[in-house]
Parts: sequence; C-alpha cells; structure tokens
Amino acid sequence: MLEEIRRRMLRLKTSGAWRVTGARETGRRAIFGVLTTGLLMTGATMSRAQATSSSSTAVPATQTTTVPISNTKIALAAPVTYDNKYEFYVGLNFMNFQAGQSLPKRMNMGGAEFLATYWLPGDHWFTNHVGIGAQYRGEAGTTPVFGQAQGLPYNLSRPLVYMNMGMLGAQYRGPKNQYVAVNYHAYGGVSHGTFDDDLRPGQPGQPTFSQITGLYTNRTKPIAALGGSIDINRSKNWAIRLSPDLILEHFGTETREFFAISGGVVYRLGKQKN
Repeated sequence: MLEEIRRRMLRLKTSGAWRVTGARETGRRAIFGVLTTGLLMTGATMSRAQATSSSSTAVPATQTTTVPISNTKIALAAPVTYDNKYEFYVGLNFMNFQAGQSLPKRMNMGGAEFLATYWLPGDHWFTNHVGIGAQYRGEAGTTPVFGQAQGLPYNLSRPLVYMNMGMLGAQYRGPKNQYVAVNYHAYGGVSHGTFDDDLRPGQPGQPTFSQITGLYTNRTKPIAALGGSIDINRSKNWAIRLSPDLILEHFGTETREFFAISGGVVYRLGKQKN
C-alpha cells in the first residue's frame, strides 16, 4: 500500500518536472526570438544611419552656375519672318496631258520645274504679300496613239512626247506661321510641244505622221497654271513645298484642262528694306 502511494507521488512529481521543463523551453524560445528581432532591427537602423551619413558626406555641395546662351554652341533657331526679297524653287513635276485632238486616252508626263520670285517691297496690305515670278517647266512621257500606227511604216505603240514651258505670273502669300505657309499663284505663257521625236529618216513625214498616229504636229501654244502651294518650313531660309495646279492649254481647237503637281525645295534669301 505504501509502496503504491510512493510510486504515484513519484509519477506525479516526474510529470510536473516535464511540464516545467517544457514551459521553460517555450519561454527561452520566445525570449530568443524577441532578442533576435531586436538585434536585427537595431542593426538595420544603424546600417541605414551609416548609409545616410556616408551619402551626405560623399556628395559635396555644388555651386550652380548659369551659362549664358550666347557662350554655348547650341543656339535658338532664327524665327521665320518671311521678309525675304527673293525666293527660288526647284522641284519634280507630274502632269497628265492629251497629245492629240482625237486621241481616246490621256498620257502621263514627268519632269522638273524652276521658279524664281521677287517679293514686292512696301507696307501696303496687298503689295507686301505679292511676288512676281518667272517659271520654267520641262515635261516628257510616252503616249498612246491610233492602232494603225503600230503597223508599217511607223511601228509605233507609245511614242515619246516632250514639252518646254515658259511662264510669267505672280504669287500671293496667304496664311502663315513659323511652321507652314500657304501661297496662291497664277502663271501664263507658252509651251512648245515636240510630238514627232520617234519619226525616223526615210519614214513619211508630216502631215502623214500626225494623220496615222493621231498626234499633234510640233507647235507652240498658250498655256496657264493656276494653283497654290504649301511650304513646310525647315528653317528661316529653307522649306519643303508641295504645289498642285490646274493646267489650261490650247494645243487643239479648244481649251482643255489637266492636273499637275510638283514637290521640291524652296530657298529664301535677301531682306526687304523697311
């Protein structure tokens, strides 16, 4: 009996020791975790403080100096003032045309044009927008002809035709700003057309050639160009131009209308006197 009671008390004492040991282990772990967290936070704070201190000491205070624009290599572009005295335009041209009075189809011609303009001086609202211009255009292309020209004696399907045009007229400068300008123009003059360039020695000449092919004979006739242009400014003196036109010509028995368009570069120079 006593032996059994002693064993029970020993068993209870032993289980209580295990409970105390487990509680101590848990407490130790908790304390160790808190200390570890505190040490990590302290180390991070000290590292941040050191980084801030080193960065503040590593970057010295710099003195800001203002450099005048005139002393630098980069300067502002000159404004586009449109006060130029002269203007030159060179561009490539496209035009459609009909090389004979009775030909059923039109032809396409390509070439170049050159325009020189003198802008009138003065402060009048009209004259200070007007420029007097002289223009040359050269066009060439192949044209369809009557079917009978494909046989003897000519054996032609698309003979070459070319034209040289000289015109005088005026430009009127419309809306404009620093980036773009719109102009209107009207030119009139004469055009000389060569229509028998493919006529070879030994072949029947005129008027047989024109009767069989349907082409005009070589001639000089009135011509006019009415249209406008858009100048996209690249600088004060240089611009890119796109210029469409309505072409009026009288090579045949009536006045006919055709379309032309050109694109090229404009160069402005000189300065109007105030």
